[in-house]
Amino acid sequence: MNLPNKLTVLRVILIVPFVAFMLMDLGAWARWAALAIFVIASLTDMLDGKIARKYNLVTNFGKFMDPLADKLLVCSALVCLVSMEMLPAVVCIIIIAREFAISGFRLVAADNGIVIAAGIWGKMKTVFQMIMIIVLIADFGGIFDTIEWILIIISTALTIISLIDYIWKNKQVLTMQD
Repeated sequence: MNLPNKLTVLRVILIVPFVAFMLMDLGAWARWAALAIFVIASLTDMLDGKIARKYNLVTNFGKFMDPLADKLLVCSALVCLVSMEMLPAVVCIIIIAREFAISGFRLVAADNGIVIAAGIWGKMKTVFQMIMIIVLIADFGGIFDTIEWILIIISTALTIISLIDYIWKNKQVLTMQD
């Protein structure tokens, strides 16, 4: 298993302690531990792709697991934040619904021999979602409450925009016959 794939597997493994620290009532240190784990996991997302492309280490395992690991990490964080009443459930539902829709869309495309790369809107969505999650977990209060809401609105908007952009640019997939 190459380094990018090991980083992807590490990201999936880190979800377990992340969720445990987020949801167990262990005091303030647990939230900071969860934040550190989330940041490290998010950085592995950036690193594995860069390393895979730079050193030509792209594998089918990586193509499958990398986006799945991203979705698992982000969705786990969102569900934790909703359960802690730090994020409106509707935002979580919109983001998770978009991920299911895109995953289904990619499966249909792959079944027709089409590989669809992530677009700029999807990448921006991911960056803003991860920043939003980091700021929400940190929960500094004060002016950061306003910043949290701005990030929630931007992340939700980018989620919807990226979904529309993705489907629009690849609408031919919807008209393909078996």
